[in-house]
Amino acid sequence: MGTSVPARDTSGTGEAGSNGRPAAPTGNDGAAEAGRNGPPAETDGAGRSGRRGAPVPPRPGHSPALSTGVPRAAARIGAFAVCQAAVIAGFGLLITGPAREFWPMTAEDTAVEALEDARTATLDTASTIASALGDTATVVGLTLLACLALVLVPRLPRWREAVFLAVGVSLQSMIFVLITASVDRTRPDVERMDDSPPTSSYTSGHTGAATALYAGLAVVVLSRVRAPWRKPLAALLLLLPLLVGLARLYRGMHHPTDVAGGLANGALSLFVVGRAVLPGHSWVGRPPADAMGIAVAAAEERPAPARKQVTVIVNPTVTDEATQEQLRLVLAQHGYRDTPFVATTAEDTGGGQTAEALRAGTELIVVCGGDGTVRAVADALAGTGVPLVLVPSGTGNLLARHLHLPLRPAEALAAGLTGEPRALDLGRIEGDGFPAVHFTAMAGAGLDATMLEETSDRAKSVLGWPAYVLAGAKGLRTPRMRLTVRLDGGPELRRTARMVLLANIGTVQAGAAPVPAAKPDDGLLDLAVFDPRGAGGWLRAAGVLLRAKRRGAGGPDTSRRDTGGGRTSTLSRSAPGDGGPVEFHTFRRAELAFARPQSREIDGDPVGPGLRLTAEVRPGALTVMLPARER
Repeated sequence: MGTSVPARDTSGTGEAGSNGRPAAPTGNDGAAEAGRNGPPAETDGAGRSGRRGAPVPPRPGHSPALSTGVPRAAARIGAFAVCQAAVIAGFGLLITGPAREFWPMTAEDTAVEALEDARTATLDTASTIASALGDTATVVGLTLLACLALVLVPRLPRWREAVFLAVGVSLQSMIFVLITASVDRTRPDVERMDDSPPTSSYTSGHTGAATALYAGLAVVVLSRVRAPWRKPLAALLLLLPLLVGLARLYRGMHHPTDVAGGLANGALSLFVVGRAVLPGHSWVGRPPADAMGIAVAAAEERPAPARKQVTVIVNPTVTDEATQEQLRLVLAQHGYRDTPFVATTAEDTGGGQTAEALRAGTELIVVCGGDGTVRAVADALAGTGVPLVLVPSGTGNLLARHLHLPLRPAEALAAGLTGEPRALDLGRIEGDGFPAVHFTAMAGAGLDATMLEETSDRAKSVLGWPAYVLAGAKGLRTPRMRLTVRLDGGPELRRTARMVLLANIGTVQAGAAPVPAAKPDDGLLDLAVFDPRGAGGWLRAAGVLLRAKRRGAGGPDTSRRDTGGGRTSTLSRSAPGDGGPVEFHTFRRAELAFARPQSREIDGDPVGPGLRLTAEVRPGALTVMLPARER
């Protein structure tokens, strides 16, 4: 394999058009291509061009094979729901109209009367319990609890299954209201054991709601649980709607066909919603049958650069199978077929897999994961010159955010494969209790490390980066630290602080910039010492950060001075040691010693408490593929 970088797709998308052919390039290159191969390209109002009938997707990573399909799925749910309501309501009008004089409708009253004659105290109690399983309050409460459990309990939240349950139960309810408004059927002429609601007897709302909920849970259990008891549990769940329906008959609330209509309504609602959202059967994000053919055709029609041998390092806890399938399609669109996907593990978060790929001759690494996965892969790539494509899939994604990369995995991969190599700095850090490693974004001690230690994986997966804010509030109660700082062999600086940050980049989530001047390609690292006192101190610190971010390191709120030995320090307006809320320095090597053990973190991963941190910059040690506009 050659070592040249894949040529940047002139279309900016690398996508196939809707007719299965590659989209035409844009700009002058697009006009030349159109002149050589067919009719002239058309340009829309946004400046995108393409052949007639094959509009170019607006962003990298978008194509017919990669469409989310949400609008299409919603439209299909709506269309099927209308048909479902019409069919069930039509059956109701039939049994209350032309067919009411025919068997088995003529036998329904007899069946309900027989159940009335068979009533006993024990059966009355059992039917009360069974009927309660289909009550509105019970169904709503259990649906909410089940959805919360699907989101909070698994390591990777089951959003699709939660949506499946919630929408399935809701759709059944809406169709039930439409049907009861269309079919006016009186309840059986027997002694009814419950208050008669003002709705029609057709269909049974209790039975329909129970079917949507308990049968939906059975589907989730069968598809997601691997324990040997999953089939008995699913069978029990499927039995519950039948028991609810039988209880409604026993209690004199419905005719048999009312219960049958409720069962049909609940089951059809689950079927329609399941087809829309469940993995493996989904209209949402489901690529067309010829998606790989479209991708391969796009690669074959594009000018063919020398292809690199690629390996994808993927963190499976934050990257589901549907996302991985999209990434395979993007790779195929750019000429990379049968690319190996190597999963990280709890024991090896990416470094070992990357080292093995390098030994096998890989010339381009794609990392798909969060900050911890990126750090582990970058640590193994440091100094090798092998380029890296960032595909953010975690909670923070600090380096990708700082570099203004797309945060959608398919778009990020397309942007990287059509990008150009750029050398970025890495920080090399070591301390007591852990070996020397590299970091790409930030390391630190104090409040930020405590915040990361207090944030659970579950909170991060559910809330995203706001989970850190909630944990940070707890860390404000920890006492400030005492430390000494030596920068580039200079004199020791004695400080107190709430936290210290060693930064290769300046920005974090939500646009915040705790170290505004830090850049990943300036050959330096930045140190920020935060020592605010009380609410006023935090406000002053926020003001310093906002002014520094707005005006830059050379603005009136910061000053730069040469301290000798080639070291440059950047200080806030508050002079060192005067009680200012935040203080900035730049350095090539920093040695930090704490008076007592402090919590520490590297790129968002806690590394345990310790007394020491030593960090130094490695200029240009990591090569990252970035879109040309980022140069």
